[in-house]
Amino acid sequence: MGVAGMAAGPVAAHGNVFTGEGAHAPIWASQILFVAAWFGYLFGAIRKRPEPLRRALFHMAMLVAGIALFGPFDDMAGSSTAWHMVQHMLLITVVAPLAVLARPLPQWRACAGPAVDVVWRAAQRLTRRPMACALLHAAAIWTWHAPGPYMAAVLSNGWHVLEHASFLFTGWLFWWSVLRPGMAGAIQATLALLFTVMHTGLLGALLTFAPAVLYAGESRELWDQQLAGLVMWIPGGAVYLLAAAWVGFGWLGNRESRPDSSRPDHSGSPT
Repeated sequence: MGVAGMAAGPVAAHGNVFTGEGAHAPIWASQILFVAAWFGYLFGAIRKRPEPLRRALFHMAMLVAGIALFGPFDDMAGSSTAWHMVQHMLLITVVAPLAVLARPLPQWRACAGPAVDVVWRAAQRLTRRPMACALLHAAAIWTWHAPGPYMAAVLSNGWHVLEHASFLFTGWLFWWSVLRPGMAGAIQATLALLFTVMHTGLLGALLTFAPAVLYAGESRELWDQQLAGLVMWIPGGAVYLLAAAWVGFGWLGNRESRPDSSRPDHSGSPT
């Protein structure tokens, strides 16, 4: 495989591979979009004030995203599978759910205008199907953790940015579908979360118990890859399990608290 061949030598940080003109353009573009998203929210919040908790959750999500995506953390992720996995899990299990709970779309709409409605409506339609969002998110996770695409993202700034964008976008859709499903979709949301626990646990186990390094050129030691697998398997799985418990118990609590009038009336049934 061509990517595997390129990975034969030592791999440094993402930005050191290409030296030609435009090599850093994807990184610069992602930084501009990141700043635009944050300032867009701030300007939108002047027109449409969010609740204090949601405001705090949004800034927390952006802060974690900035730490994970830019600076020394990203450099470490370029030379260590374990740090790379920590970066991925921060985006998938911290930034994405925090962004969903923050509900920033009204503020972005207040800043950007009705253009945001196109994305909003499309996302709303898709997030009514938690399992479809879970499958889409699973496809992104498994694709980018296959050796070829994984090393392409390590070696190319363009693929690197696309990898993170796909994690954030599919993660945002997934968490939106499972954290805000309503009563009707709570069971499907719980099943989608349990499905995600299983497939990410399987991927983590494959990385943990693989007899050899899968990502040639990045991991210098097998233990680094094994640690990456454990990061996905245990802390990552715990997040999904806690979310499944929260959604499931919330559904049960709402079901128990519904008034008797909302339940079928069998008073006229023969005894």
